[in-house]
Amino acid sequence: MDNEERLFNSGVLTGERKGAVLPPKDLWENKKGGLVVIECPQRIPCNPCATSCPSGAVKPFVDINDNPEIDYAKCTGCGLCVAKCPGLACFVIDLTFAPGRALMKMPYELLPLPSKGDKVACLNRIGEAVTEGVVENVAEPLKDSTKVLHVSFDRKFVDQVRAVRVVK
Repeated sequence: MDNEERLFNSGVLTGERKGAVLPPKDLWENKKGGLVVIECPQRIPCNPCATSCPSGAVKPFVDINDNPEIDYAKCTGCGLCVAKCPGLACFVIDLTFAPGRALMKMPYELLPLPSKGDKVACLNRIGEAVTEGVVENVAEPLKDSTKVLHVSFDRKFVDQVRAVRVVK
């Protein structure tokens, strides 16, 4: 078993695959507010991303074990799926945020909770810092204590950043 297989078998996504693909570049680069990215490549009984999506962008599942499928033309970037996903697998990424910078709406369930303006270490899928980010907003879209951070960072890391660590 090679290292990539070992990582995937331990729960680390090692590349695009069914249930974990990036949006079409041409649409993504021009979509104000961003598009959802769902990294849920294993068939598990879970569908809150689909049932919480007000626009129908996350297509309804035929089988509750299906991988999520997205109609990117319908995605508004609202982030409700980010707050609702129990597996922390949904993100909204806005490539139009600022020149050279992306904005990611990501789930956050740790303490300390960062504040707007805080600098954070942006981490890849295995927890390594790959760049620095700035917290642009801390939201609670469902008013249920589930926090969604809006973090801006260098756009060239958009396919790597999936979490943050507070730097104090």
